[in-house]
Formats: sequence, structure tokens, C-alpha cells
Amino acid sequence: MKNIFFCPEESNFYSNCLETFVLKNCRNSESIVEFGSGDGSPMINSLLKNKFDAVIHGFELNTSAWKLANSKIDEYNLAHKYRISNSCLFNASKPNAEYLVANPPYLPAPDSDIYMPLLFGGVDGATVTNNLLSLDYENVLVLVSSFSNPTSTINKAEQNNYSVQNFMVLPLKFGYYSSEPKVKKYIESLRKKKMAFYSKDYYFLAGVLFKKCQVATINLSNELAQVMTSLSN
Repeated sequence: MKNIFFCPEESNFYSNCLETFVLKNCRNSESIVEFGSGDGSPMINSLLKNKFDAVIHGFELNTSAWKLANSKIDEYNLAHKYRISNSCLFNASKPNAEYLVANPPYLPAPDSDIYMPLLFGGVDGATVTNNLLSLDYENVLVLVSSFSNPTSTINKAEQNNYSVQNFMVLPLKFGYYSSEPKVKKYIESLRKKKMAFYSKDYYFLAGVLFKKCQVATINLSNELAQVMTSLSN
């Protein structure tokens, strides 16, 4: 369906991050809030591989994606673990949870008039991600793109007393949404301002686990910044 985000490689990476950084480390009493659940596939795939017994509260604005996600949840009998509402987390009363997880919209553009407006991440691509880091959850797992002003996200995390606890990186080729001429041209303009980093047709996507009030033994924030800004033509 054209109005539902589709990128198997990115979705599989998000699922791997969920499994590695969150579900394997969660106690059953710990709940999770998910921003932008999409069609639910990444979380469902992770749940099917783990003995996680608490509740995940998902939020998804795209009605078509929400309906598809709920049909998949019913198919796999996961309704007692995974509940998605057709609404926006930012407009809801803040749900209590130990973890906030998201593959947030990160496409930079001058405005939201793009192939899929719900993928608009603000004029630098980092706006939604940085807003998630202002919600004050103890642990935050987000995907961060190297062409979406990644240094601003790292700085925002530090300002809100988060440290990088772990991360993994996937090289991705520019896809259908990021290759839209309007978007690609705008990303090129951000690179000149050192707000976007990529090499030819490839960029880095990082799954980053931020944690509140922790002093890392290794400065992973600096390591992450170096990785995310390393690509250039």
C-alpha cells in the first residue's frame, strides 16, 4: 500500500534494535511506549522471538497503517502484549513506561509536501527525534539518520541528561522516499551546512539507546558522533 511506509531493510534493522537493546533487557514488569508503530511488523517480529510479558503501548497516526497493524496483532494473538491507538503520543497524556522506542520520521525538507507527509522530520530531519528526547523517559531507543542533523540529536540528548548506552549502525542506500528530488536536493543543501552526512547514494542509520543519568565508561556519544559524521563524497 502506497500510503504505508515500506522499507524491509530499515524495518528489519529497527526490529533487531528492539530485540537487542530493549526486549532482551526488559523485566516483565517494565512497559514500553512506541511512537509511530507503522504496520507493527518490527515490534511483532521482535515479540515473536522473545518472552516479553509486559505491555507495549503504540501510537500511530496513519489510519491505514494502524488498521493493518491491528490485523497482524490479532493474527499472532498478541493483543494482550501490543496495543496501538490511532493517535499521536505528543497529544496524549504521557503514558508511564520504562522505555520509549521509535523509528521516528526523519526526512528533512523545506515543508511536509513530500511523497509521504508523515515521514517529514522537520526542516533538518531531527525535529521529531529531538522532541521525543524531551519527553523525559528513562530509556529512549530511536533510529537516527546521518543526513538528519545527527549532531543536534546527540547534543539534545546530552542537554536532557541522557548518555549513549549502546548503538548499532546500518549503511543504507537512499530509497524511494529519500530520493524524491525535492528531498534529495534539500539534503544536499544541508550537507553544505554540515547538517547532513552521506556518501554518494549511501547514508548511515543508527539505532541508539539513550539512558538518563548514567555516566558511560566509554564516551559513546563522541564515538557515535564520529561515526555519523564520517560519510562524505
